[in-house]
Amino acid sequence: MRQVRTDEYQEFAAARAGHLYRSACLLTGGDTHLAEDLVQEALGRIYVRWSRVSRVDNPAGYAQTVLTRAFLAHQRRHSNSKERATDLLPDVPDPRFPGPDADTPLRLTLVEALGRLSAKDRAVVVLRYWEDRSIEETADAMNVSSAAVRTRCVRALAKLRVLLGESLDEYAAP
Repeated sequence: MRQVRTDEYQEFAAARAGHLYRSACLLTGGDTHLAEDLVQEALGRIYVRWSRVSRVDNPAGYAQTVLTRAFLAHQRRHSNSKERATDLLPDVPDPRFPGPDADTPLRLTLVEALGRLSAKDRAVVVLRYWEDRSIEETADAMNVSSAAVRTRCVRALAKLRVLLGESLDEYAAP
């Protein structure tokens, strides 16, 4: 029975790891190393509770919630750290980063702008618009009220508009 559960978990982890990694890259503002660490932490937490997690209606949603909470906890732990993220991205994008090469400049611009948002603002944008979650699902994942999610969404999108300014005009269709 234990081997069956382990096999089920391995199948789940293999199927979800790529999606979790892409979400983690967005949450971390393109920090691929931290994204890998967060995915590993989330999958480890899920493994420990797999007998319960496998019985929930949406294990993938649960995994995303665990990932988001791991990210927010990491941000809280390291918010006073001397190590600071840079707003500069490498000249060569990471080949593991999602998406076709045709829109790489747009992706880099968006990831750079996401990286300049606060951790909570980034989390709400990724959950609401990348993960396409409802306000209630986002509130549950972030452990806040629905009103807080709505307010943070409005403010985060306003910050993104300011950060992006005119830089997205070149990507807009004529």
